[in-house]
Amino acid sequence: MELVQDTSRPPLVKVKGVPLIKYFAEMVEPLQSFQAWPDDLLISTYPKSGTTWVSEIVDMIYQSGDLEKCHRAPIFVRVPFLEFKAPGVPSGLETLKDTPAPRLLKTHLPVGLIPQSLLDQKVKVIYVARNAKDVAVSYYNFYKMAKVHPDPGTWDSFLEKFMDGQVSYGSWYQHVQEWWELSRTHPVLYLFYEDLKENPKREIRKILEFLGRSLSEEMVDHIVQHTSFKEMKKNPMANYSTIPTEIMDHSISAFMRKGVTGDWKSIFTVAQNERFDAHYAEKMAGCKLNFCWQL
Repeated sequence: MELVQDTSRPPLVKVKGVPLIKYFAEMVEPLQSFQAWPDDLLISTYPKSGTTWVSEIVDMIYQSGDLEKCHRAPIFVRVPFLEFKAPGVPSGLETLKDTPAPRLLKTHLPVGLIPQSLLDQKVKVIYVARNAKDVAVSYYNFYKMAKVHPDPGTWDSFLEKFMDGQVSYGSWYQHVQEWWELSRTHPVLYLFYEDLKENPKREIRKILEFLGRSLSEEMVDHIVQHTSFKEMKKNPMANYSTIPTEIMDHSISAFMRKGVTGDWKSIFTVAQNERFDAHYAEKMAGCKLNFCWQL
């Protein structure tokens, strides 16, 4: 890969009112001509909600648990990230050109920005939602290490931006609710990060059923073991350690940092938590989604 010079901290760019990483914003228009195939599978989340985890699980299902095949390339090559673009690294669309069917795809885009052909082809979607407090903490650390983001500033100021939807990909509230609404009319399996933490086997069975596939009990156990946080954190094909340091600096924070539920309690002050709870109640009023805040 060529040396990356100019990734450092560009300001976010709004596309249809949604703030995005500058390079990703440049991909939204070219993505609209993307042609989905009916046997594609889209893995969608708001950032820092278990995308890589579920991508690894599904790739293992597709490869019938063959670890060697799952180590064939980094996760962002095995599961192309649709809107991804960064200097010196192949874009998501470029990676897709070499991806054989059935393809696994990944996006963080809100419903209003995804390529229309994904909806027209009724492409199956696995959506993963994670509680907003843990997302905010994880996203803050990710902003610090992934230099395609603007400088996050202090935790307090970042939390305000997160609540206000002024972070990359916009409002968490809107994202989780829009994809939930879409599940009424589109084949969406809506999962929760906390459920996956609590009982990965049960959730993998849900994924298998949704995909119309079956695996032995032993194979499901094998997938649970190899997609554990501990295993993935040390797996260079899953932990993003192959991305150039100029884009992601793992010495600041690992891409896979803690992977726990309830870490927000070690960061939020009492005042921040009270303010967040009041804001959350207002933003989620009337929404049927229930999140688990600690395990």
